[in-house]
Amino acid sequence: MTDHSLLDDIQGLSLGVFLSGLGIHFLTLAGLITGQTAGLAVIISYISGYSFGVVFFAINLPFYFVAYNRLGVEFTVKSILSVSVLSVVTTLLPYGFVLESLNPALGAVIFGSLVGLGLLAMFRHNGSLGGLGVIALLVQDATGFKAGWVQLITDAVIFSVALFLFPASVVAYSLLGAVTLNLIITFNHRRDRYIAT
Repeated sequence: MTDHSLLDDIQGLSLGVFLSGLGIHFLTLAGLITGQTAGLAVIISYISGYSFGVVFFAINLPFYFVAYNRLGVEFTVKSILSVSVLSVVTTLLPYGFVLESLNPALGAVIFGSLVGLGLLAMFRHNGSLGGLGVIALLVQDATGFKAGWVQLITDAVIFSVALFLFPASVVAYSLLGAVTLNLIITFNHRRDRYIAT
């Protein structure tokens, strides 16, 4: 088995955080929502007016206890750092990257693709963006039930509630992004195919 070096982890997690932040930026530019903890943060930020970064950081706090007890110190520390950096990235991106128009369907697919790839990079370096993703990984490790399917089921619940808060068209386009993201994780995140830790 080949272990990742500290430099490997830094570049892998940094890439994952940047891709995820960029994906979330496309999501909010298109005025869409998503599932998981990020989805809850996006919805709360739309409703409250607080920035996504602040809400996302706060909403993740309870999940660190679960991560520490079940997935260990390394995973928890990497997740805390990743969530913190993502909060900063998503706060700064709007100052340097603005689009005049973005087709919502394209925005949804770009979001799902970027965040899916970002999460894969993070999973392969024993990190995550915390939140419900931690629960999904725990379920996969304990039962073999794919993390992507766990997230897809959770998303279905969040999107059902979102139908009462947002226009149906917004929810439909948003669902396209969530499906894209979760299928990327489902088909590409297999521990038996990746032996480095």
